[in-house]
Amino acid sequence: MSATFPTINTTPTEPPSINKKLAAVDRLRGKHLSTPRDVQFRSYLDRLLQRDEQGNVIAAPRLYTKNGDARGIAVVEAAGGGKTSLVYHGLKTHPALQPRDAVHQPWVGVRVPSPATAKSLAIEILRASGYPSVSRSNAVTEDDLMRKVRHHFKLRGTAILWIDEAHDLFGAGSRFKIDVFLKTVRNLMQGDGAVSVVLSGVETLWQIAACDAQVTRRYWRLPLADISPHSDRGALTKVTANFCEAVGMRPPTDEDLVDRLVHASRNRFGRCIENILAALETAALDDADELTINHFAESWGMQEGCAMGQNVFLARHWAKIDLSEAKIAAEGTY
Repeated sequence: MSATFPTINTTPTEPPSINKKLAAVDRLRGKHLSTPRDVQFRSYLDRLLQRDEQGNVIAAPRLYTKNGDARGIAVVEAAGGGKTSLVYHGLKTHPALQPRDAVHQPWVGVRVPSPATAKSLAIEILRASGYPSVSRSNAVTEDDLMRKVRHHFKLRGTAILWIDEAHDLFGAGSRFKIDVFLKTVRNLMQGDGAVSVVLSGVETLWQIAACDAQVTRRYWRLPLADISPHSDRGALTKVTANFCEAVGMRPPTDEDLVDRLVHASRNRFGRCIENILAALETAALDDADELTINHFAESWGMQEGCAMGQNVFLARHWAKIDLSEAKIAAEGTY
């Protein structure tokens, strides 16, 4: 994994104050860290869209059947991996998906509402697409709402619908409820005014949805791989050093920091970045000139609520600490 780092001009002539350090950390939180994952998602996204005579991608779904059916992407990754940020940035910055005017809305993004029903999803989509008012009356059916969604998409030139946390559509629902959700989304990908759909969620999303043969036929699955302390050591070291420079601190020198960081982050890219930023915030509050492993230990310990002996950044045999969700859920703590 190589990364493109945020450009933040912070070469202080004098040691920055606590407030300046904290402000720099906040700026870093607002930046997107580009990696090969972005390139991978962009290549999948491009395949969903049509091209003009010159071969340029345009804001219109590519139709893959004679009946005018679009396709979709299922972006699958464990919680905390950074998939939401990846998809949002990919859609927001895609040259073909920039609005031409105030009416044009090439893509619409929603998070699955709670409680998740086909009707609540339709209402959320209408709101996100700027529909003026949405009735929750029982007299208005989900089919009525979905017809409005399709009509509004056509009016606004929408090509992509993104549903985040899509695994929540299924939850502990019956097979019938799951089929209703799948059909609801599938209908938006068919016929006149069809849109391409991007689903993002944890592995459960694909495990459940793939039981429907039409899902596996219509969606490309994009699994985002875990990071490794071996193959990604250089990139994570560089990320940490660049972040420290932006905040006005010296980077940590602990030889096994990356190994501990990856383990503490459950091998997930997004959590690694969050843990680096949390450690920097802790160091900033200490008015430290150097980021150390103790700052990681303090911020991670607060986040996890673990005993000192179970703190990955402090424990001697840290690699033996089991951070699997199943173990933590069963024991309630660790």
